[in-house]
Amino acid sequence: QFDLPNEAAQADVLKEIEGKPARVVSVEKKKKSRSTAAPFTTSTLQQEAVRKLGMTTDRTMRTAQQLYEGIDIGSGTVGLITYMRTDSVALANEALFELRDYIGQNFDKEYLPNSPVAYRNKSKNAQEAHEAIRPTSVFNTPEKVKPFLTPDQFKLYQMIWKRTLACQMTPAKFDTVAVDIAVGAGTFRATGQTLVFPGFITVYQEDADDVDDEDEARLPVLEANDELPVDKLHGEQHFTQPPPRFTEASLVKSLEEFGIGRPSTYASIISTLKDREYVILDKKRFTPTDTGEVVNKFLTEHFTQYVDYNFTAKLEDTLDDVSNGEREWVPVLADFWKKFHKQVEEKLTLSRKEVTQEEIDELCPKCGNKLAIRLGKRGRFIGCTTYPECDYTRNLNEDADSAPLEPEVVPDRTCPDCGSPLHIKVGRYGKFIGCSAYPKCKHIEPLEKPRDTGVECPECHKGSLIERKSRYGKLFYSCNTYPKCKYATWNPPVAEPCPKCGWPILTLKTTKRRGTEKVCPQKECGYSEVVAPPAQE
Repeated sequence: QFDLPNEAAQADVLKEIEGKPARVVSVEKKKKSRSTAAPFTTSTLQQEAVRKLGMTTDRTMRTAQQLYEGIDIGSGTVGLITYMRTDSVALANEALFELRDYIGQNFDKEYLPNSPVAYRNKSKNAQEAHEAIRPTSVFNTPEKVKPFLTPDQFKLYQMIWKRTLACQMTPAKFDTVAVDIAVGAGTFRATGQTLVFPGFITVYQEDADDVDDEDEARLPVLEANDELPVDKLHGEQHFTQPPPRFTEASLVKSLEEFGIGRPSTYASIISTLKDREYVILDKKRFTPTDTGEVVNKFLTEHFTQYVDYNFTAKLEDTLDDVSNGEREWVPVLADFWKKFHKQVEEKLTLSRKEVTQEEIDELCPKCGNKLAIRLGKRGRFIGCTTYPECDYTRNLNEDADSAPLEPEVVPDRTCPDCGSPLHIKVGRYGKFIGCSAYPKCKHIEPLEKPRDTGVECPECHKGSLIERKSRYGKLFYSCNTYPKCKYATWNPPVAEPCPKCGWPILTLKTTKRRGTEKVCPQKECGYSEVVAPPAQE
């Protein structure tokens, strides 16, 4: 490490070994076994559902609740899994007996351990009143109950069933291989492994986030002194990478490791982050929004002790002492509340400007006063600190020299509400047209003219329905006289009256199950007519 300080040194090494034959110097083999993962707790269930099934934590818990409450499987309503809010990895004795019986009946004897496999919980604050999440009966196989389950229910049940079965099977066995290969004066090492006996992997294998393990690679059979062909020699420069952004799975794992929250709160914590728009999901990873960064800055600067990783874990320990009778709850709460209330009172004098604005070392090109990074409705931007006296603004990532001092004026048009000039502005969702008299006049309209369907609005009969996009990018159709008429529908409109209730329009609805059909947008009507059957897979 660090022996090749620059690209020139790397090039010298490559030049020295260029054209030299590659020869296997040594092959080191070792036996390795891998034990199965413990049965599901709430945390691990949510993590695996995110990784394997692409389900959110909230959707996972809703589906698990349905499986726990019971499904009619032909012989009556049956709860298919045990309670889904638990920290425990223990299984009831009757469940262990049933699992071993099933493995003995359906697998070779090598797959059944001599005795039941027991697991211990690593979490310090684990609450183990309930056993691990498991099928209520392993003989309710996924194939047997599939006809009675929704796709989400089936996928989640199948994963729980397989994980529980695998946890009582023998470990998988591998041969690990480390090969040293000499090319001239240089020595290269390749590592990998070969599966010898699958064990539990026959049924289930746990997924993981951000794994790039060279030891998992498959290698051909190699022996010492083997000559190997050299296709290419190349060098790569590696930089220290920041840790990857959280996925839902890795966030749940970290919450559990730091002792933040409880099994029942992981999904609600993540839902709150998304619902309040503190974060957005980009390629299944959390990215903080401008609002999230401002809130984070405010809390870490002004309420440091309460957003410390250890705060929740310490509070949980204290509350455990209360539940065990070792402390009185009134002094515990009084001690917290007095300090917290005092701090809140001190922070009441903070202005919104102090929290949402951050001065930068740059002067306003329009009036010469200080510029600041500010937070608006559509995210962060750079603006003059003397606003509203000076209205200079530019995008956060825009260069000061290239940013126009004056906004772009829409030619030959004025605001239909107040008659002021219209400007082309830039917001969180791109460019739009807005009134120059903002904030007195709040008229806005899209930069591109929306597509007109030509279908008359069924409510006001004055406007027509045009295609628009919601803030999340989903298409919908609304009256072009908005806000005077607020009629809207999600599905494309058709200029045909409903034959059942007489409503002036129908809409086209497409689903995988029923294909494309004309439906009445009036919910109480319920009329539908299939136009095109679903595509055959």
